[in-house]
Amino acid sequence: MDIAKDKWKKPILEIINGSEEPVGSWFIVSEFKKQDIEVSSATVGRELNELETLGFVERVGFKGRVITAMGRRVIEEIRATQTLDYYRNSLDALINSDVMENFLQVLEARQTIERQTARLAAERISEEGLAELIERYERQQDHERDNLSIAADDIAFHGCIARHSGNKALYSLYMMLSAMGQQSELFEQLRHRVGDNYTPHHGRVLEAIKARDPDKAEEAMNHHIKRLMEDVNHYWSEYIKLKHDSTR
Repeated sequence: MDIAKDKWKKPILEIINGSEEPVGSWFIVSEFKKQDIEVSSATVGRELNELETLGFVERVGFKGRVITAMGRRVIEEIRATQTLDYYRNSLDALINSDVMENFLQVLEARQTIERQTARLAAERISEEGLAELIERYERQQDHERDNLSIAADDIAFHGCIARHSGNKALYSLYMMLSAMGQQSELFEQLRHRVGDNYTPHHGRVLEAIKARDPDKAEEAMNHHIKRLMEDVNHYWSEYIKLKHDSTR
């Protein structure tokens, strides 16, 4: 049972957890009233019985109920999940923002992460992984020559580097920050606007990784993301105008 989504169980557990003494239904009703929440003693009683059956609370004679170790663990897990959800929603709002400062902050985060993934990939990538990265790069070149979108190719290339860095946490962070439609859409427009599809930048990163040179790989990736940030800063207003015109 997901008590985080239950109307009464989580708040009742929170009240019991916050009490140093066993509590009964009338105490819980009173605590709810302090929060301007109306609930009957009978409803609380039923919820307490269910919580006891689940092993989250236990009865102490006629004094009332106290929270169990399992109940405390459930409360901690719910709080942790809610905290993660808050920051995940905040990140989603930041990534999908139409505010340039927010978008640049996402690129700053990518810059920090991808400098390290490029460095680690140069140190750790296998021959099979290198062949995959070369294939990603060549596919991007083919699409560019045919004047096709390379948005997916860009994510695939960077994602391949992050995956072959051997660090699952960095790979997950990159995917969270990069695999959003707005970034692909923006970079595709930048490619046409500045006449540079960033493929040469990818080529320098690839060559450094092929050479197993972590310093050059980090430097090439840093230059690439820095160039993206400069172009976003320069052409942002034009991008926003085109985006808004396309939705009319």
